[in-house]
Amino acid sequence: MHDDRRITEVRLDRFLRERITPAIYGRSVPLELTGWDVPDEPVPVLEALRQDFLPQEQGAAWGRPWSTKWLRLQGEVPDAWGTAPDTEVEIVVDLGFTTEIPGFQCEGIAWRPDGSIIKAISPRNQHIPLKLLGSGLAVDFYVEAAANPDVAQGWSFAPTPYGDKATAGTEPQYRLGSIAIAELNRAVWELQQDVLTLSGLMHELPTELPRRHEILRALERMMDLMDPDDVAGTAPAGREALAEVLARPAYASAHRLLATGHAHIDSAWLWPVRETMRKCARTFSNVVALMDEDPDFVFSCSSAQQLAWIKEYYPELFARIREKVKSGQFIPVGGMWVESDTNMPGGEAMARQFVEGKSFFLKEFDVECMEAWLPDSFGYSAALPQIVKAAGSRWFLTQKISWNQINRMPHHTFNWEGIDGTRVFTHFPPVDTYNSELSGRDLAHAERNYRDHGHGTISLVPFGYGDGGGGPTREMVAAAHRAADLEGSPKVRIGSPRSFFEQAEAEYKALPVWVGEMYLELHRGTYTSQARTKQGNRRSEHLLREAELWCATAAVRSGGEYTYPAAELKRLWQLVLLQQFHDILPGSAIAWVHQDAERNYAAVAKGLEALISEAAAALLGEGTQEFLLNASPHARLGVPALTAAVHAVTEDEVQATPLDGGFVLDNGIIRAVLDDDGLLTSLRDHGTGREAIAPGQFGNHLELHRDTPNEWDAWDIDEFYRRNVTSLADAAEVRLERNGGDAVVVVERLTGSSRITQRITLAAGSPSLGISTEVDWQEREKLLKLGFPLDLRADRSAAETQFGHVFRPTHVNTSWEAAKFEICAHRWIHVSEPGYGVAIANASTYGHDVARTVRDDGGTTTTVRLSLLRAAEFPDPQADRGTHVLDVWVRPAAGIAEAVEEGYRANLAPRTVLGAHPAEALVTVDNPALVVEAVKLAEDGSGDVIIRLYESLGQRSAGRLTANFPATGIQAVDLLERPVESTGVVAGADSAELTLRPFQLVTLRLAR
Repeated sequence: MHDDRRITEVRLDRFLRERITPAIYGRSVPLELTGWDVPDEPVPVLEALRQDFLPQEQGAAWGRPWSTKWLRLQGEVPDAWGTAPDTEVEIVVDLGFTTEIPGFQCEGIAWRPDGSIIKAISPRNQHIPLKLLGSGLAVDFYVEAAANPDVAQGWSFAPTPYGDKATAGTEPQYRLGSIAIAELNRAVWELQQDVLTLSGLMHELPTELPRRHEILRALERMMDLMDPDDVAGTAPAGREALAEVLARPAYASAHRLLATGHAHIDSAWLWPVRETMRKCARTFSNVVALMDEDPDFVFSCSSAQQLAWIKEYYPELFARIREKVKSGQFIPVGGMWVESDTNMPGGEAMARQFVEGKSFFLKEFDVECMEAWLPDSFGYSAALPQIVKAAGSRWFLTQKISWNQINRMPHHTFNWEGIDGTRVFTHFPPVDTYNSELSGRDLAHAERNYRDHGHGTISLVPFGYGDGGGGPTREMVAAAHRAADLEGSPKVRIGSPRSFFEQAEAEYKALPVWVGEMYLELHRGTYTSQARTKQGNRRSEHLLREAELWCATAAVRSGGEYTYPAAELKRLWQLVLLQQFHDILPGSAIAWVHQDAERNYAAVAKGLEALISEAAAALLGEGTQEFLLNASPHARLGVPALTAAVHAVTEDEVQATPLDGGFVLDNGIIRAVLDDDGLLTSLRDHGTGREAIAPGQFGNHLELHRDTPNEWDAWDIDEFYRRNVTSLADAAEVRLERNGGDAVVVVERLTGSSRITQRITLAAGSPSLGISTEVDWQEREKLLKLGFPLDLRADRSAAETQFGHVFRPTHVNTSWEAAKFEICAHRWIHVSEPGYGVAIANASTYGHDVARTVRDDGGTTTTVRLSLLRAAEFPDPQADRGTHVLDVWVRPAAGIAEAVEEGYRANLAPRTVLGAHPAEALVTVDNPALVVEAVKLAEDGSGDVIIRLYESLGQRSAGRLTANFPATGIQAVDLLERPVESTGVVAGADSAELTLRPFQLVTLRLAR
């Protein structure tokens, strides 16, 4: 007997495609269209509605890239439509969608004539129920249609002009499809959902299971019973044929899936921020409309920034969202300002993501998010568990680690332990997507893939169209209801992430532990792409530190004559936090996004410089005496940390001696030898006399690599880049200059289409050699590295991360270690062997690699290289073209303490200002291992002083913090400045004794 299963499956596919789906809308009538093309950038709805709308043909071409077209849709519902049983009237709008994927092409949003939002229009969500337009049979509403171009182009990764408005062209991208009043047959639609659920389940069941055959035969009976020429009339009979197999309950041991509606909307990516604002409005209006239809539907929404945009630009929608939050259907999650990158933001910035995000949700919705929600960020810093807990949160969720190229995470539910020992309950959904459609394939994969069977029985499934927005659809909700208790399927229940975490926590007690960073074995190029964006971030973080410090000091010292600019500081912080979104700071967005980022960073710098100048004037008074403002947590040039004081000017001059076309530089602390190509052949400190540079090798070595990743151009650096390298050792010119007492060797290099000028500086009194590399970068698909081969055997490197550092092996014993061939460091990286180490600090570089080799003489060379520039062609074909200045400092004979100090030295240059009198630091700490990261005034406007500090050396450290102003009490608080018990803090009225564990983070509130 032949096997007819395949025949039935083919028949089913065609019956669904050609009979059932076309019968969902039994009859339709076109609407009358008029239109108005927005001349340039989008306009508010009330401005658009005032325009003159001209006749518009159905089927007309429209939409130059990034333009907006407003359509007015008018008509009358024919008599008796929607009155028969199982029928409803809807408006169906096809804007000319080119694929079925929402968010990466044209999109629309429907508006009532009074300027209120109805819902969005996208490829798989084209309907607008007539009842949403108000009473009566007249149809009259507007559609705001966005001609967003398909930048992805099928993920071909080909260079595209569409990412820059200036190069995107003017040709229409789309052609209007059918825009009509249509009669929906509810029975046919429900039948379609039945078939999709059963067919999806059937295809995931093993062929030997009876259940698969039972479903197949039921689907076969359904097709036999129905009349292809009268699908609407026979749909009830078709549903009845499927009722029995749909009603069979799930196995008692079936895996449980908590499904939560979601739309991971990238705050900028293949579209600019201004378009994200509209994407959010479209998506959130969709889900609110869906909530009105189905009270069981729940939607989880992260990113306070996105809801802040809705509050500002769509207040009527925001009011509706607020009501849905109260009803428990719209769930704020994550508690961050944006879903940020976590590798590159500094410690204080990472803390402020939670401060600003959680504060917004508490203020606007009276909701405290207890989970960190980062499904798509490109790896997760080992400092995050402590920061999450310090923000008052309990749980962590990610999805992206499923993208690993080589190694698979061993668990889906586990405790994640950070650098200080803090653990956070973590879930990594086995569905392996944050854009689930709740298809049979997704549900089966989630159950099969779950790695903790026998310990846990539940996992989370975020469902809905994301990235470009859209969110859940009514079809997805229907799928969830049908899979609630269905034989052969996991049990699906719609709910909130909080309910998932509480259940998972309760049932899974003996959790496995993952220690350290969750390194993403992909997207390593994001540490380097778009250097200007990264430079802007680093500079902004340190300017914010300075501004808060001096503004707080001025407010406390001025006796009420200076007002702390809390609102302006908050505004600027939020602008910087937005740029840390995980497709902006990583450099993986279109040109438009990075142009916006550069403009934003310039505005941030201008605003903060003004605040610093105003605070310094209030703090020091009017006068002609020069003072040095030292915002560093370490003494600089004779001035104590966090202090404004007179500094002694040194008259020392660095010795610079010609040698064989090169130079020997010596300041009495270190001695550097540069050859006739400007290469660093020797670097010694006078204290130990030890040579840092490996014998026969040279530092300050620029290397140009071919950089052609397999895919994801701006995102990825693939391991094979190392096999193609050009040494840029030759110099066109090497000359000596002076900068006061400092010695500067200028080196000119030419390579390919780019010109490189290096300024190698040894400053008087400096323990480090500075190298400033100016590049007129004109390369394509190249990677520029700067290397230092060091004469030491380092088993591991130490790289700064938020509030501490992370160790990584320099060997590749395992596949996990081999995968980390490109790593992230903040302001410094350090390598050492017992008794001797070298620190390399930077002003804006994040990508590094560290390799160890054994020389012919038996010694070991540990080479540290910094990734300076890339030249990816997608999504921005002009990425990083132009001039860059990248600064690096090399400090021999350095331990971790010196590396920490060098990192601040590299990023916080002292300021010289004029005034009348010095200003003492608000606080002093008597142990430099305890580093003050932030000094500010309290968020609540009380005027209390907030000090955030951390143990920086990775060891138990003790010290005393003393207030240098009349403090009336000191209290440990969390990041949101609420009282907490903090281990190791014994607080008094004006001082606190601190005994901190390695990397412990502490926030103190000093009452005034």
